[in-house]
Amino acid sequence: MADALISLGSNIGDPLAALQKAIDHLSEDPAISIKKRSSFYRTTPVGPVAQDDFINAAVLISTSLQPDALMQILLDIETKMGRDRTHAVRFGPRVIDLDLILYDDVKQKSDLVELPHPRFRERAFVLVPLAELAPLWRVDDLTLLELAAQVGDQGVKRL
Repeated sequence: MADALISLGSNIGDPLAALQKAIDHLSEDPAISIKKRSSFYRTTPVGPVAQDDFINAAVLISTSLQPDALMQILLDIETKMGRDRTHAVRFGPRVIDLDLILYDDVKQKSDLVELPHPRFRERAFVLVPLAELAPLWRVDDLTLLELAAQVGDQGVKRL
């Protein structure tokens, strides 16, 4: 079994309900066990598109799935919940966004997933919930708590 950290976000419709529904979908998979869920956070959108604030969270899971298989499940959940990645505006609004951020200490780049996630070190909306769940999880020489402190809160507010 491997541990993995997944970031969740939504800013269309009822974001809190969407995040809970995505977590429910994850928990329905027999190969995934949710160990912890972070608080929910209101966050300022990143990127050039004018849009509503996001609600973000993270989950720490244990899984028997390999990274690509896990990422495919995340993509399937997004599709089931109404997200169309092929026609979406990059960094635009979304009903649900599920990103595999860390998977044990695996480093890989495949067609489906790059681990660790390539931009997570820059984003408080990812790091703050992750640091809440696993503050001492090490990435290279730093803990998630240290990485979160480096970027500051960037407008991330716990609900």
